[in-house]
Amino acid sequence: MSDTFSSSGSILSDGRIIESGGFGDASTRIHYFEPCKSGDSCDWSLGKKHLSAKRWYASSQILPDDRIIVVGGRGSFTYEFIPKMSTNGNVFHLSFLQQTNDGNEDGNNLYPIVHLSVDGKLFIFANRDSILFNYKQNRVVKKFPRIPGIGSRSYPSTGSSVILPLDQKDGFRKVEVMICGGAASGANAAAQQGTFLTGLNSCGRMAITGNNHKWKMENMPGPRLMNDMVLLPTGHVLIINGAKRGCAGWRNAAGPALEPYLYNPKKTLGRRFTVLKSTKIARMFHSSAILVPDGSVLVAGSNPNNQYTFRNASHPTELRLQSFIPDYMGKEYNHQRPHNVSIDINGTEGVAYGNEFLVRFLLESKPSKYLSFSAYAPPFTTHSLSMNQRLLKLRSTRIISDAKGWWNATVEAPPSANVAPSGFYLLSVVNEGIPSISEWIKFIQLAST
Repeated sequence: MSDTFSSSGSILSDGRIIESGGFGDASTRIHYFEPCKSGDSCDWSLGKKHLSAKRWYASSQILPDDRIIVVGGRGSFTYEFIPKMSTNGNVFHLSFLQQTNDGNEDGNNLYPIVHLSVDGKLFIFANRDSILFNYKQNRVVKKFPRIPGIGSRSYPSTGSSVILPLDQKDGFRKVEVMICGGAASGANAAAQQGTFLTGLNSCGRMAITGNNHKWKMENMPGPRLMNDMVLLPTGHVLIINGAKRGCAGWRNAAGPALEPYLYNPKKTLGRRFTVLKSTKIARMFHSSAILVPDGSVLVAGSNPNNQYTFRNASHPTELRLQSFIPDYMGKEYNHQRPHNVSIDINGTEGVAYGNEFLVRFLLESKPSKYLSFSAYAPPFTTHSLSMNQRLLKLRSTRIISDAKGWWNATVEAPPSANVAPSGFYLLSVVNEGIPSISEWIKFIQLAST
Protein backbone atom coordinates (compact mmCIF):
# COMPACT_ATOMS: atom_id res chain seq x y z
CA MET A 1 0.00 0.00 0.00
CA SER A 2 2.84 2.37 0.95
CA ASP A 3 6.17 2.33 2.81
CA THR A 4 5.49 3.01 6.50
CA PHE A 5 9.18 2.71 7.43
CA SER A 6 9.98 5.04 10.40
CA SER A 7 6.42 6.28 10.86
CA SER A 8 4.46 7.24 13.99
CA GLY A 9 1.13 6.20 15.41
CA SER A 10 -1.36 5.86 18.23
CA ILE A 11 -4.27 3.71 19.37
CA LEU A 12 -7.50 5.69 19.11
CA SER A 13 -10.23 5.73 21.73
CA ASP A 14 -12.44 3.46 19.60
CA GLY A 15 -9.71 0.81 19.43
CA ARG A 16 -8.45 1.57 15.94
CA ILE A 17 -4.73 1.86 15.30
CA ILE A 18 -3.73 4.97 13.38
CA GLU A 19 -0.38 5.10 11.58
CA SER A 20 0.91 8.39 10.17
CA GLY A 21 3.71 9.17 7.75
CA GLY A 22 6.67 7.12 6.66
CA PHE A 23 9.12 6.97 3.80
CA GLY A 24 8.67 8.30 0.27
CA ASP A 25 5.07 8.18 -0.90
CA ALA A 26 3.94 7.25 2.64
CA SER A 27 5.30 10.46 4.22
CA THR A 28 1.92 12.21 3.96
CA ARG A 29 -0.37 9.20 4.20
CA ILE A 30 -2.51 8.03 7.10
CA HIS A 31 -3.45 4.38 7.59
CA TYR A 32 -6.01 2.79 9.92
CA PHE A 33 -6.45 -0.72 11.29
CA GLU A 34 -9.92 -1.66 12.51
CA PRO A 35 -10.40 -4.08 15.43
CA CYS A 36 -11.07 -7.57 14.05
CA LYS A 37 -14.72 -8.56 14.21
CA SER A 38 -14.25 -12.16 13.10
CA GLY A 39 -11.45 -14.36 11.84
CA ASP A 40 -8.57 -12.66 10.07
CA SER A 41 -10.58 -10.64 7.55
CA CYS A 42 -9.45 -7.27 8.97
CA ASP A 43 -6.70 -5.29 7.27
CA TRP A 44 -5.14 -1.85 6.98
CA SER A 45 -7.02 0.85 5.07
CA LEU A 46 -5.70 4.08 3.59
CA GLY A 47 -7.26 7.25 4.98
CA LYS A 48 -9.01 9.54 2.50
CA LYS A 49 -7.25 12.61 3.93
CA HIS A 50 -3.50 13.08 3.94
CA LEU A 51 -1.05 14.88 6.19
CA SER A 52 -0.25 18.45 5.17
CA ALA A 53 3.53 18.02 5.57
CA LYS A 54 5.90 15.10 5.05
CA ARG A 55 6.34 13.15 8.30
CA TRP A 56 9.31 10.78 8.36
CA TYR A 57 10.75 10.08 11.87
CA ALA A 58 7.94 12.10 13.47
CA SER A 59 6.21 11.49 16.83
CA SER A 60 2.52 11.21 17.71
CA GLN A 61 0.57 11.91 20.87
CA ILE A 62 -3.11 11.44 21.72
CA LEU A 63 -4.69 14.65 23.02
CA PRO A 64 -7.47 15.05 25.62
CA ASP A 65 -9.97 16.00 22.90
CA ASP A 66 -9.37 12.70 21.05
CA ARG A 67 -7.28 14.25 18.30
CA ILE A 68 -3.71 13.24 17.45
CA ILE A 69 -0.85 15.70 17.24
CA VAL A 70 2.03 14.72 14.93
CA VAL A 71 5.29 16.51 15.72
CA GLY A 72 8.40 16.95 13.59
CA GLY A 73 9.93 14.66 11.03
CA ARG A 74 12.97 14.82 8.78
CA GLY A 75 13.09 18.35 7.39
CA SER A 76 9.75 19.24 9.03
CA PHE A 77 10.06 21.77 11.86
CA THR A 78 6.29 21.80 12.28
CA TYR A 79 3.34 19.96 13.80
CA GLU A 80 -0.23 19.24 12.72
CA PHE A 81 -3.38 17.52 13.90
CA ILE A 82 -5.44 14.49 12.90
CA PRO A 83 -8.18 15.25 12.09
CA LYS A 84 -7.26 18.66 10.74
CA MET A 85 -8.50 21.70 12.62
CA SER A 86 -9.66 23.56 9.50
CA THR A 87 -9.17 23.72 5.77
CA ASN A 88 -6.64 26.53 6.25
CA GLY A 89 -3.58 26.74 8.49
CA ASN A 90 -3.15 23.01 8.93
CA VAL A 91 0.60 23.13 9.60
CA PHE A 92 2.10 25.07 12.52
CA HIS A 93 5.75 26.05 12.78
CA LEU A 94 7.65 25.03 15.92
CA SER A 95 10.96 26.90 16.05
CA PHE A 96 12.14 24.64 18.90
CA LEU A 97 12.61 21.84 16.36
CA GLN A 98 14.77 24.06 14.20
CA GLN A 99 16.82 25.25 17.18
CA THR A 100 17.60 21.69 18.29
CA ASN A 101 18.66 20.46 14.84
CA ASP A 102 22.28 19.33 14.45
CA GLY A 103 22.73 19.62 10.71
CA ASN A 104 26.02 17.72 10.63
CA GLU A 105 24.75 14.88 12.84
CA ASP A 106 21.66 13.84 10.84
CA GLY A 107 19.47 16.04 13.02
CA ASN A 108 19.81 14.55 16.50
CA ASN A 109 16.26 15.82 17.05
CA LEU A 110 14.21 13.32 15.04
CA TYR A 111 11.52 11.28 16.76
CA PRO A 112 11.18 14.00 19.44
CA ILE A 113 10.01 12.76 22.83
CA VAL A 114 6.43 13.95 23.43
CA HIS A 115 4.48 13.41 26.67
CA LEU A 116 1.05 14.74 27.65
CA SER A 117 1.16 16.47 31.04
CA VAL A 118 -1.82 16.49 33.42
CA ASP A 119 -2.56 20.16 32.66
CA GLY A 120 -3.17 19.29 29.00
CA LYS A 121 0.11 20.79 27.79
CA LEU A 122 2.88 18.88 26.04
CA PHE A 123 6.39 18.12 27.20
CA ILE A 124 8.56 18.05 24.06
CA PHE A 125 12.20 16.98 24.20
CA ALA A 126 14.64 17.00 21.27
CA ASN A 127 18.40 16.54 21.23
CA ARG A 128 19.26 17.84 24.75
CA ASP A 129 16.57 20.46 25.33
CA SER A 130 12.90 20.46 26.28
CA ILE A 131 9.88 22.74 26.50
CA LEU A 132 6.35 22.80 27.88
CA PHE A 133 4.12 23.60 24.94
CA ASN A 134 0.55 24.90 24.74
CA TYR A 135 -0.60 23.51 21.41
CA LYS A 136 -3.96 25.31 21.66
CA GLN A 137 -2.19 28.67 21.59
CA ASN A 138 0.86 27.58 19.57
CA ARG A 139 3.00 28.94 22.39
CA VAL A 140 6.00 27.75 24.38
CA VAL A 141 4.94 28.09 28.02
CA LYS A 142 8.24 27.12 29.60
CA LYS A 143 11.80 26.23 28.64
CA PHE A 144 13.28 23.55 30.88
CA PRO A 145 16.97 23.32 31.80
CA ARG A 146 19.20 21.45 29.35
CA ILE A 147 19.82 17.86 30.41
CA PRO A 148 23.40 17.69 31.78
CA GLY A 149 26.23 15.92 30.01
CA ILE A 150 27.68 15.86 26.52
CA GLY A 151 25.87 13.91 23.84
CA SER A 152 22.36 13.68 22.48
CA ARG A 153 19.25 11.66 23.33
CA SER A 154 17.23 11.93 20.08
CA TYR A 155 17.49 10.04 16.79
CA PRO A 156 19.99 9.03 15.54
CA SER A 157 21.54 9.32 19.01
CA THR A 158 18.39 7.60 20.28
CA GLY A 159 17.79 7.32 23.99
CA SER A 160 14.38 6.48 25.43
CA SER A 161 11.84 8.00 27.81
CA VAL A 162 8.85 7.38 30.06
CA ILE A 163 6.56 9.37 32.29
CA LEU A 164 6.98 7.73 35.69
CA PRO A 165 3.72 6.30 37.10
CA LEU A 166 1.01 8.88 37.82
CA ASP A 167 -0.58 8.38 41.21
CA GLN A 168 -4.04 9.15 42.54
CA LYS A 169 -2.51 9.56 46.03
CA ASP A 170 -1.34 13.04 45.05
CA GLY A 171 -4.35 13.72 42.86
CA PHE A 172 -2.25 13.00 39.74
CA ARG A 173 -0.65 16.41 40.23
CA LYS A 174 3.00 15.37 39.91
CA VAL A 175 4.40 14.45 36.49
CA GLU A 176 8.01 13.29 36.37
CA VAL A 177 9.76 12.49 33.09
CA MET A 178 12.70 10.09 32.85
CA ILE A 179 15.12 9.90 29.90
CA CYS A 180 17.82 7.22 29.69
CA GLY A 181 20.71 6.57 27.34
CA GLY A 182 21.75 8.14 24.07
CA ALA A 183 24.88 8.61 21.97
CA ALA A 184 28.13 10.45 22.50
CA SER A 185 28.76 13.78 20.80
CA GLY A 186 29.90 13.17 17.23
CA ALA A 187 28.77 9.52 17.26
CA ASN A 188 27.03 9.68 13.89
CA ALA A 189 30.00 11.16 12.02
CA ALA A 190 32.37 8.70 13.73
CA ALA A 191 30.15 5.73 12.84
CA GLN A 192 30.31 6.70 9.16
CA GLN A 193 34.07 6.21 9.42
CA GLY A 194 33.73 2.88 11.21
CA THR A 195 34.41 4.15 14.73
CA PHE A 196 31.74 3.43 17.34
CA LEU A 197 31.88 5.79 20.30
CA THR A 198 30.72 4.58 23.72
CA GLY A 199 27.10 5.57 24.39
CA LEU A 200 25.71 7.42 27.37
CA ASN A 201 25.09 5.58 30.63
CA SER A 202 23.18 8.39 32.33
CA CYS A 203 19.50 8.88 33.06
CA GLY A 204 17.80 12.13 33.96
CA ARG A 205 14.61 12.60 35.98
CA MET A 206 12.75 15.90 36.16
CA ALA A 207 9.35 17.02 37.44
CA ILE A 208 7.64 18.97 34.68
CA THR A 209 4.81 20.16 36.96
CA GLY A 210 5.24 22.85 39.60
CA ASN A 211 7.92 25.53 39.38
CA ASN A 212 11.08 23.74 40.51
CA HIS A 213 12.65 22.08 37.49
CA LYS A 214 16.03 20.40 37.74
CA TRP A 215 17.37 17.25 36.13
CA LYS A 216 18.36 14.67 38.73
CA MET A 217 21.02 12.51 37.12
CA GLU A 218 21.97 8.91 37.86
CA ASN A 219 23.92 6.23 36.02
CA MET A 220 22.71 2.97 34.56
CA PRO A 221 24.93 -0.10 35.12
CA GLY A 222 26.37 0.43 31.62
CA PRO A 223 26.21 2.56 28.46
CA ARG A 224 23.13 2.13 26.29
CA LEU A 225 21.41 3.58 23.24
CA MET A 226 18.47 2.44 21.10
CA ASN A 227 17.03 1.05 24.34
CA ASP A 228 13.33 0.50 25.00
CA MET A 229 11.74 1.59 28.28
CA VAL A 230 8.63 -0.36 29.29
CA LEU A 231 6.42 0.52 32.28
CA LEU A 232 5.47 -2.64 34.18
CA PRO A 233 2.23 -3.06 36.21
CA THR A 234 4.30 -2.81 39.40
CA GLY A 235 5.41 0.73 38.50
CA HIS A 236 8.96 -0.42 37.77
CA VAL A 237 10.65 0.41 34.46
CA LEU A 238 12.21 -2.27 32.26
CA ILE A 239 15.14 -1.03 30.14
CA ILE A 240 15.82 -3.55 27.39
CA ASN A 241 17.36 -3.88 23.88
CA GLY A 242 19.90 -1.58 22.28
CA ALA A 243 23.66 -1.22 21.88
CA LYS A 244 26.60 0.03 23.91
CA ARG A 245 28.44 1.96 21.18
CA GLY A 246 27.70 4.05 18.10
CA CYS A 247 24.29 5.43 17.12
CA ALA A 248 21.17 4.46 15.20
CA GLY A 249 21.26 3.82 11.46
CA TRP A 250 22.50 1.26 9.01
CA ARG A 251 25.46 -0.58 10.60
CA ASN A 252 26.15 2.43 12.85
CA ALA A 253 26.39 0.58 16.18
CA ALA A 254 28.36 -2.19 17.87
CA GLY A 255 28.33 -4.04 21.16
CA PRO A 256 24.76 -5.24 21.73
CA ALA A 257 23.35 -4.45 25.19
CA LEU A 258 22.25 -7.96 26.15
CA GLU A 259 21.43 -7.45 29.83
CA PRO A 260 18.08 -5.82 30.66
CA TYR A 261 17.91 -3.43 33.59
CA LEU A 262 15.04 -3.14 36.05
CA TYR A 263 14.55 0.32 37.55
CA ASN A 264 12.62 0.95 40.77
CA PRO A 265 11.81 4.69 40.96
CA LYS A 266 10.86 4.45 44.65
CA LYS A 267 14.23 3.25 45.90
CA THR A 268 17.02 5.58 47.03
CA LEU A 269 19.59 6.89 44.58
CA GLY A 270 22.25 4.28 43.89
CA ARG A 271 19.92 1.35 44.59
CA ARG A 272 17.36 1.74 41.84
CA PHE A 273 18.91 -0.43 39.09
CA THR A 274 19.02 -4.22 39.00
CA VAL A 275 20.87 -6.10 36.24
CA LEU A 276 18.77 -8.99 34.90
CA LYS A 277 19.64 -12.21 33.10
CA SER A 278 21.29 -11.70 29.73
CA THR A 279 19.72 -12.64 26.40
CA LYS A 280 21.72 -14.33 23.66
CA ILE A 281 19.99 -12.42 20.85
CA ALA A 282 21.27 -8.98 19.85
CA ARG A 283 18.48 -6.41 19.62
CA MET A 284 20.05 -3.50 17.76
CA PHE A 285 18.57 -0.94 15.34
CA HIS A 286 14.86 -1.50 14.62
CA SER A 287 14.06 -3.50 17.75
CA SER A 288 11.00 -3.08 19.95
CA ALA A 289 9.42 -4.26 23.19
CA ILE A 290 5.83 -4.11 24.43
CA LEU A 291 3.97 -5.12 27.59
CA VAL A 292 1.26 -7.73 27.00
CA PRO A 293 -1.72 -8.57 29.23
CA ASP A 294 -0.18 -11.51 31.11
CA GLY A 295 2.55 -9.19 32.45
CA SER A 296 5.36 -10.40 30.19
CA VAL A 297 7.14 -8.27 27.59
CA LEU A 298 7.20 -9.24 23.92
CA VAL A 299 10.58 -8.43 22.34
CA ALA A 300 11.11 -8.39 18.58
CA GLY A 301 13.19 -7.04 15.76
CA SER A 302 16.77 -5.97 15.03
CA ASN A 303 17.78 -5.06 11.53
CA PRO A 304 20.76 -2.72 11.25
CA ASN A 305 21.10 -3.58 7.55
CA ASN A 306 19.70 -1.80 4.54
CA GLN A 307 17.79 -4.92 3.47
CA TYR A 308 16.98 -8.25 5.08
CA THR A 309 20.50 -9.62 5.57
CA PHE A 310 21.09 -13.03 7.13
CA ARG A 311 24.75 -13.69 6.29
CA ASN A 312 28.06 -11.84 6.21
CA ALA A 313 26.88 -9.12 8.60
CA SER A 314 28.05 -8.26 12.10
CA HIS A 315 24.43 -8.29 13.23
CA PRO A 316 22.14 -10.15 10.80
CA THR A 317 18.45 -9.41 10.44
CA GLU A 318 16.63 -11.02 13.36
CA LEU A 319 13.21 -12.62 12.85
CA ARG A 320 12.88 -14.45 16.17
CA LEU A 321 10.50 -13.21 18.86
CA GLN A 322 11.21 -13.49 22.57
CA SER A 323 9.09 -13.22 25.67
CA PHE A 324 10.80 -11.56 28.62
CA ILE A 325 9.35 -13.04 31.82
CA PRO A 326 9.64 -10.73 34.86
CA ASP A 327 10.35 -12.36 38.22
CA TYR A 328 6.84 -11.53 39.43
CA MET A 329 5.42 -14.17 37.05
CA GLY A 330 7.17 -17.02 38.92
CA LYS A 331 4.96 -19.85 40.20
CA GLU A 332 6.30 -19.28 43.71
CA TYR A 333 4.22 -16.08 43.82
CA ASN A 334 0.91 -17.69 42.81
CA HIS A 335 -0.41 -17.58 46.37
CA GLN A 336 0.06 -13.78 46.36
CA ARG A 337 -1.23 -13.26 42.82
CA PRO A 338 -4.81 -12.04 42.25
CA HIS A 339 -6.59 -14.45 39.88
CA ASN A 340 -9.77 -14.44 37.77
CA VAL A 341 -9.98 -10.66 37.55
CA SER A 342 -13.23 -9.28 36.13
CA ILE A 343 -14.47 -5.72 35.74
CA ASP A 344 -18.10 -4.71 36.19
CA ILE A 345 -19.07 -1.49 34.39
CA ASN A 346 -22.85 -2.07 34.56
CA GLY A 347 -23.21 -2.89 30.89
CA THR A 348 -21.97 0.52 29.72
CA GLU A 349 -19.44 1.22 26.98
CA GLY A 350 -16.86 2.36 29.49
CA VAL A 351 -16.25 4.17 32.76
CA ALA A 352 -16.71 7.94 32.78
CA TYR A 353 -14.01 10.09 34.34
CA GLY A 354 -14.29 10.29 38.14
CA ASN A 355 -16.85 7.49 38.32
CA GLU A 356 -16.41 4.25 40.23
CA PHE A 357 -16.34 0.70 38.89
CA LEU A 358 -16.18 -2.74 40.49
CA VAL A 359 -13.18 -5.09 40.23
CA ARG A 360 -13.69 -8.69 41.37
CA PHE A 361 -10.77 -11.09 41.92
CA LEU A 362 -9.77 -14.29 43.66
CA LEU A 363 -6.96 -14.35 46.23
CA GLU A 364 -5.72 -17.22 48.39
CA SER A 365 -5.16 -14.95 51.38
CA LYS A 366 -6.36 -11.59 52.62
CA PRO A 367 -5.21 -8.69 50.39
CA SER A 368 -2.14 -6.93 51.75
CA LYS A 369 -2.10 -3.25 52.67
CA TYR A 370 0.02 -2.81 49.54
CA LEU A 371 -2.79 -3.88 47.19
CA SER A 372 -3.01 -1.49 44.25
CA PHE A 373 -4.70 -1.06 40.87
CA SER A 374 -2.77 0.05 37.80
CA ALA A 375 -4.11 1.18 34.43
CA TYR A 376 -1.73 1.04 31.47
CA ALA A 377 -2.19 2.85 28.15
CA PRO A 378 -0.98 0.65 25.28
CA PRO A 379 1.64 2.50 23.21
CA PHE A 380 2.66 2.65 19.57
CA THR A 381 6.27 1.49 19.80
CA THR A 382 9.07 2.11 17.31
CA HIS A 383 12.68 3.34 17.30
CA SER A 384 12.95 3.23 21.13
CA LEU A 385 9.87 5.42 21.59
CA SER A 386 6.67 4.12 23.16
CA MET A 387 4.32 6.88 22.05
CA ASN A 388 1.38 7.52 24.44
CA GLN A 389 2.67 5.05 27.07
CA ARG A 390 1.53 5.92 30.59
CA LEU A 391 0.71 4.07 33.81
CA LEU A 392 -1.79 5.28 36.40
CA LYS A 393 -2.14 4.05 39.96
CA LEU A 394 -5.82 4.22 40.82
CA ARG A 395 -7.49 4.55 44.20
CA SER A 396 -9.74 1.90 45.72
CA THR A 397 -12.41 3.39 47.96
CA ARG A 398 -13.60 0.05 49.36
CA ILE A 399 -12.60 -3.63 49.38
CA ILE A 400 -14.98 -6.24 50.80
CA SER A 401 -14.81 -10.03 50.96
CA ASP A 402 -17.36 -12.15 49.15
CA ALA A 403 -17.42 -15.94 48.96
CA LYS A 404 -14.33 -17.97 49.83
CA GLY A 405 -11.29 -16.12 48.51
CA TRP A 406 -13.30 -13.70 46.40
CA TRP A 407 -12.94 -9.94 46.84
CA ASN A 408 -14.84 -6.98 45.44
CA ALA A 409 -12.99 -3.67 45.13
CA THR A 410 -14.57 -0.34 44.28
CA VAL A 411 -12.07 1.60 42.18
CA GLU A 412 -12.17 5.22 41.07
CA ALA A 413 -11.53 6.13 37.41
CA PRO A 414 -9.06 8.91 36.51
CA PRO A 415 -10.50 12.41 36.89
CA SER A 416 -10.08 13.74 33.35
CA ALA A 417 -8.83 13.19 29.82
CA ASN A 418 -5.79 15.32 30.65
CA VAL A 419 -4.70 12.65 33.11
CA ALA A 420 -5.77 9.72 30.92
CA PRO A 421 -6.87 10.33 27.31
CA SER A 422 -10.05 8.40 26.58
CA GLY A 423 -9.68 4.88 25.27
CA PHE A 424 -8.60 1.39 26.30
CA TYR A 425 -6.30 0.59 29.21
CA LEU A 426 -4.95 -2.63 30.72
CA LEU A 427 -6.09 -2.88 34.34
CA SER A 428 -3.98 -4.97 36.74
CA VAL A 429 -4.57 -5.85 40.38
CA VAL A 430 -1.18 -5.78 42.14
CA ASN A 431 -0.84 -7.53 45.51
CA GLU A 432 2.47 -7.13 47.36
CA GLY A 433 4.19 -6.36 44.07
CA ILE A 434 2.67 -9.37 42.26
CA PRO A 435 0.31 -8.38 39.41
CA SER A 436 -2.66 -10.25 38.03
CA ILE A 437 -3.26 -10.92 34.38
CA SER A 438 -4.63 -7.65 33.03
CA GLU A 439 -8.14 -7.00 31.75
CA TRP A 440 -9.17 -4.28 29.32
CA ILE A 441 -11.12 -1.28 30.55
CA LYS A 442 -12.23 1.79 28.66
CA PHE A 443 -12.30 5.31 30.11
CA ILE A 444 -14.72 7.65 28.37
CA GLN A 445 -15.78 11.27 28.25
CA LEU A 446 -19.52 11.64 28.71
CA ALA A 447 -21.16 13.79 26.06
CA SER A 448 -22.11 17.24 27.36
CA THR A 449 -25.80 18.05 27.46
